Amino acid sequence: MTTTHVPHDAPHPTDGADDPEAPAPEPGRRGPLRRLASLPLRSRLALLVTTAVTVAVALAAVACWLLTESQLRSQLDSSLESLSVSRGYLELAASNCQESGPAPSKDAPPSTTYVQLVRLDGGRCVGPGSTPVKVQQADTHVARHLADQAWRDGVTDTGEAVRVFTHQDSGTGLTVSFSRPLAEVDGALNQLALVLLAVAGLGVLGAGAAGLWVARTGLRPVDRLADAVEHVARTEDLTVRIPVEGEDEIARLSLSFNAMTTALASSRDRQAQLIADAGHELRTPLTSLRTNVELLARSDETGRAIPPTDRAALMASVKAQMTELAALIGDLQELARPDTAMHDSPARVVALHEIAAAALERARLRGPELTIASDLAPWYVRAEPATLERALVNVLDNAVKFSPPGGAVEVVLRRGRLSVRDHGPGIPADELPLVFDRFWRSPSARALPGSGLGLSIVARTVQHAGGTIELRRPPDGGGGTEALIGLPGAPTPPPADVM
Repeated sequence: MTTTHVPHDAPHPTDGADDPEAPAPEPGRRGPLRRLASLPLRSRLALLVTTAVTVAVALAAVACWLLTESQLRSQLDSSLESLSVSRGYLELAASNCQESGPAPSKDAPPSTTYVQLVRLDGGRCVGPGSTPVKVQQADTHVARHLADQAWRDGVTDTGEAVRVFTHQDSGTGLTVSFSRPLAEVDGALNQLALVLLAVAGLGVLGAGAAGLWVARTGLRPVDRLADAVEHVARTEDLTVRIPVEGEDEIARLSLSFNAMTTALASSRDRQAQLIADAGHELRTPLTSLRTNVELLARSDETGRAIPPTDRAALMASVKAQMTELAALIGDLQELARPDTAMHDSPARVVALHEIAAAALERARLRGPELTIASDLAPWYVRAEPATLERALVNVLDNAVKFSPPGGAVEVVLRRGRLSVRDHGPGIPADELPLVFDRFWRSPSARALPGSGLGLSIVARTVQHAGGTIELRRPPDGGGGTEALIGLPGAPTPPPADVM
């Protein structure tokens, strides 16, 4: 035999859930999302915190209500089942179905308990003091021995909801239906629902207040950052610094902003210094060029001819000054190139010894009276060929320029270390740290041609190629200066690279 159990919370289909004629949502319509995105970040954060807490509180309240309902119904079912072991309710029901019967037993069920006998045809015999409960198919199944017992929710003839337990008495063979009103459970559940609703409402209000507090507290560093950015954009004041607190993402953002403003301020200072230095360096050749041109123009205007030798000297001076201006402008253009442009240049594997040999040929043309000795071992590096050759030419030009007449220059390349040694006056030890600064020129070299930008270009090129450069006094204690350039590479080219 089986037990028929009619659940009290059987699911019901949702009206219109699968209706094919239901209107489909308009594609691309995201009104609530757009409205949410239009809110300030503080409001969105507070709303999200409130929503999350509301969902959590609602889930907890529903779980509590369902658990309590299950416990109360279980207790109600236990009370109905415990009364079934008493013979009092069976005697009362049986006597009520006879013309005369015994007096009520001391085991009579409480007044809130309804007892009735169920017949095979679905009829019923209501016990004394009980309210008639409508018989259902589950009850007749027990009466016909199709099930041992049945639990279900039912109603009385007056419409009162009851919990029904129907079973067959093993001693008499009678089918007895025992019921109790569900109002006992529903009243407690309704009171619990009101309490949970009140607690959930307070929780949601508290969550909203906490969300606003968290949003204001958490976004205060962001407000400071936004104020600082607006201040910089409005005043171009790059000295603004944001206090860094903690080690979270906001602190990292503040550190990044401070580093960015420091870099921008340094870049602006270097740019201003470059313009000032360039103006100072351009003023001398331009003044000299203007003087020579005015002398030539005055000669033509007055008709007083300049002696041929003096005119030739003036023209030679003009050409030299124009050459110096062109070289200075070229150096300024090279230094004005952004670092990203140098990184984007078409770098490839090149033979450093071949570039050094080409630079040596140009250096011999500039100093034909000098002895330039070279020992170049093969070495391949990754760099921009034209920029690297210009850097080596600048280093050799300095060696030629500062070498005495009939002097010697030694150039050695061994395993990526290029050494250029001259025998000139040398550079004082206290001036060596300044040789790579823009427009810096030693007092002893101010009478010589040059802009003071050559070594700056060399240092920049070598550093972007991943190398190092150093100027020092020769280790043998002799006169002159030794330039050391180290570049990473290999004595043989990689097979995959195309020269």
